[in-house]
Amino acid sequence: MTNPTNSQMPDDPGAPENTDEQYVSPDQAETLADEAAESAALDADEDPLGDITDAEIEDALASEVNPDADGDGVISETELKLAERTEDLQRVSAEYANYRRRTERERGQIAEQAKARVLSDMLPLLDDLDLAEQHGDLNEGPLKVFADKFRSALGSHKVVAFGEEGEDFDPEIHEAVQDLSEGDTKVLGTVLRRGYRVGDRLVRNAMVIITDPADPAGGTGA
Repeated sequence: MTNPTNSQMPDDPGAPENTDEQYVSPDQAETLADEAAESAALDADEDPLGDITDAEIEDALASEVNPDADGDGVISETELKLAERTEDLQRVSAEYANYRRRTERERGQIAEQAKARVLSDMLPLLDDLDLAEQHGDLNEGPLKVFADKFRSALGSHKVVAFGEEGEDFDPEIHEAVQDLSEGDTKVLGTVLRRGYRVGDRLVRNAMVIITDPADPAGGTGA
């Protein structure tokens, strides 16, 4: 008859794993160490900010471009990144504002250039109307109505005529074909052709004869 006790007895009853319940074999110890390292790595990936609290994040956001807003002399990584992002945003905003102003300015210049080109084609017609007015042909009738509407339409687009007798002579905008003056002060004596501007842009100089200004007695000065 076989003894049950003898069938359950280990092969080596004196081995540590058979005499100590808390004994861990070298293979088991290596396995447990690997599991512990893997668990620690997973915990670090789940919380990239580490032990930064919500209060610290709120303080960093409140500091904006002043990384050391709390005055403790220590700049956290979150505060530094926030300052860099804020600076980048401010730079992009400034560049966009400059681009928009430059675009609007260039658009206005293009519009004035287009008006100036159209006006240049209409200058002979304006000159003819001026001659007709000098000969009394625009006192009444359909031609006068046309001339008034035409000049009004050009005026609404900032088209301005200049060059009237008695104005001070300005070589920048007046083209003198004859100088009858004797003094240092010169005025427009006869306007042969009026000049025109579109806004601040000079389209054509006025063609004039310059003379001395009239004296208080009604003559011309020497």
